[in-house]
Formats: sequence, structure tokens, C-alpha cells
Amino acid sequence: MSVDKTNYYIDLENKYGAHNYHPLPVVLKRGEGIYVWDVNEKKYFDFLSAYSAVNQGHCHPKIIKALVDQSQKLTLTSRAFHNNILGDYEKFISEFFNYDRVLPMNTGVEGGETAVKLARKWAYEVKKVPQNQAKIIFVTGNFWGRTLAAISSSNDPASTTNFGPFMPGYEIIPYNNLKALKESLKDPNVAAFMVEPIQGEAGVVVPDDNYLLDAFNLCNENNVLFIADEVQTGIARTGKMICCDHHGFKPDILILGKALSGGVLPVSAVLSSNEIMLTIRPGEHGSTYGGNPLGCEVAMAALQVIKDENLCHNSEIMGELFRLKLNEYIKTSNIIKLVRGKGLLNAIVINDIEESETAWNICLKLKENGLLAKPTHGNIIRFAPPLTITKKQIATAVNIIIKTLKDFEQNG
Repeated sequence: MSVDKTNYYIDLENKYGAHNYHPLPVVLKRGEGIYVWDVNEKKYFDFLSAYSAVNQGHCHPKIIKALVDQSQKLTLTSRAFHNNILGDYEKFISEFFNYDRVLPMNTGVEGGETAVKLARKWAYEVKKVPQNQAKIIFVTGNFWGRTLAAISSSNDPASTTNFGPFMPGYEIIPYNNLKALKESLKDPNVAAFMVEPIQGEAGVVVPDDNYLLDAFNLCNENNVLFIADEVQTGIARTGKMICCDHHGFKPDILILGKALSGGVLPVSAVLSSNEIMLTIRPGEHGSTYGGNPLGCEVAMAALQVIKDENLCHNSEIMGELFRLKLNEYIKTSNIIKLVRGKGLLNAIVINDIEESETAWNICLKLKENGLLAKPTHGNIIRFAPPLTITKKQIATAVNIIIKTLKDFEQNG
């Protein structure tokens, strides 16, 4: 009889690691496609996809092949030298998303920091904002990382308490509020407006249909850059290659990460025009690992998988099916308030206060029943499976979710 080593691994983390996360009590050791297995060989549907980093499915063979092949040739040169992969990657991703240029980085938060620096540099050199007066507008509920620059734009006490002082030159206005944006844009020193098309960490909050396009047009009218943080919503997650595609416009600066590598290693990218990108000159921004040949090969393979397997379309269709089935259940539920989302980025809102542990306890029961998801903000559960999921798998997963919710409603 095999020994359950779950507590052994969890105890190791608790003893030697910083306590900056609160994961579900499951220890995973293997993944394939939409499934993961724990150390006891129990199989689960993965309905988080590493916060949408594993859009192409766990250990996609084409992405792993690119990783292995390049790892045996050259992994890192730094940007002190050229390498034979970076130029191909820069051409590939720029044309893939229809931009002039890309600045490659590693993590999503680095992408956000890069976008902010680009916007400030452009403001001083092109818009002619007075020195050190450039302002970036953010919205309530935003989340783009845990660095000091990122949390300086947050209104979440969990992100900000005892971490000040914060970055100057930021303004935070209400999300999904065009009137507030219009008022803030009256300041001639505003360089950029940075926004998630759908707020993931806030609980998959979807704005009004006209919000993003109208916000983009307002920025354009006021000579302000529109920065789309598509680290979580990009790479086919919402049913289009980027979420802004639903609204028919191309952001001035696009931030990508997470699924850009298919969950294999950290790769992020900031894409923009010649006018904006060429304000950055040698020595003014960079990263030792940014644009490394290993990451470049993996990213090209990961994007090609999205295209070849038509995952934008699958995300759109499977997401509609997921919401349809859950909305049918909600009609008779006394615990679920609503389901919301776009494509395969969805969430259910629990009829409970934000400070309760109801969503956490539901996720524990989901785990017992073979599906992994994670709560956010206390009363919201996010559901984001790999985009390779099939109609049959969606049906099975939804049955697990509904069964779990029914059991919870009856027994608590």
C-alpha cells in the first residue's frame, strides 16, 4: 500500500519557504493536456491553468520539443551579444500581433513595468510632458503583479499594507467608468491609461460592452497611450487572440505573458509602434534573461500551437457551453449568484460575503471530486481550463462542479 506523502511535501514548504501563498492542500507531480496528477496518482481536471499560463495544455509535445531541442544548443547569451534566435522571434511575434516592434522580458509584472517606462519615456520625448510630471492612470481592482511599482497602482489592502512608500505619478480611477476617465484625461500630463480588458484577479470582472473601445477612443483624442494588460486575457483565453480583438481596436502598447510560453518557462513581451518603442535606447532598459534563445523558441512554438489548433475558436465555443450549463443550474441554486466571463475565462460569484470561507470550502470539495479551482476575493471561484478542452470534457467537468455545489448546498 502506497504512503500518502502530501503532508510531507506541504510541511517542507511550510518549514523552509516564505509564507506568501495559501495554496489548496494538493501536491501535484505530473500534467498532461487538461489533467494533472498528485503525488498519490489521483487525477484532476485543471480548471486554473496556472492562472491562464497553460492555455495550450500541460506539457504540450510541440512546445516541449522546442524546449528540449534548443536547450541542447544554446540557452542564454544575455543581450551583451546577439544570438541566432532572437531576431527570428522578434519578427515572428511582431507580425503575429501586427506591431512594429517587441521588447522581450520574462514575467508578466516585468511586462507591466516595461510598459510604464515606455509610456513615461514617450511622454517626455514625444508628447513633451514637463520632466518628472508624467502620470499613468490605472483603475480600481487592477492586478498586474507584486512589485512595488505594481502594488502602487492597487487599491487592495492585502497588496499595499506595510509596503509603502509608493510610486509617484499614478492615479487610480473607478473601473468601467468612462466619465471618470474623461475627467482624468483633462490633465495634459497624462501619458497612458493601463487596463486589463477583463479583470482576472479581481474575479473575472467583465466591463460594459462599449467601455474598452470608448476608453481607447478617449485616449486617442487626448494624445494618451492605451496600454492593454493582456497577460491573463491574451493568447486566446477569451475566445480571441487578444481580448481587445472583441472590440475591434489595437492598443498602443500590448503586454503579454503567461501562456506566451505555454507554461513552460517565464516569457513576456511588450509590443508597440516604432514611435513609442524607439524612445528606449541602449542601457535604459533590459533584462539578462529577456529574449534568451530558449524562451524565444518556446514562445514561437507556443503561439504556433494556438494558431494551428484553432484554440481561439475552441475557447469561444467551450466557454459559451460552460456558461450555458452553469446558468441553467443557477436558476435553481440558492448559493450561486451569477456566472460571468468570456471565452474560457469564467467565474462564479457565491451568495456570501467576501470575507467568508464559502468559496474556499467549495474548492476543497471540488478537489475531493477531481477538479482543481481556486477562490479569489473570498466569494468568487475562477474557472479557466486549458483551451484544448473538448465538449465531452466540459460536460464532465460541469457535472462535477454542479454535483459539488448541490452537495454543498445540502450539507455545507
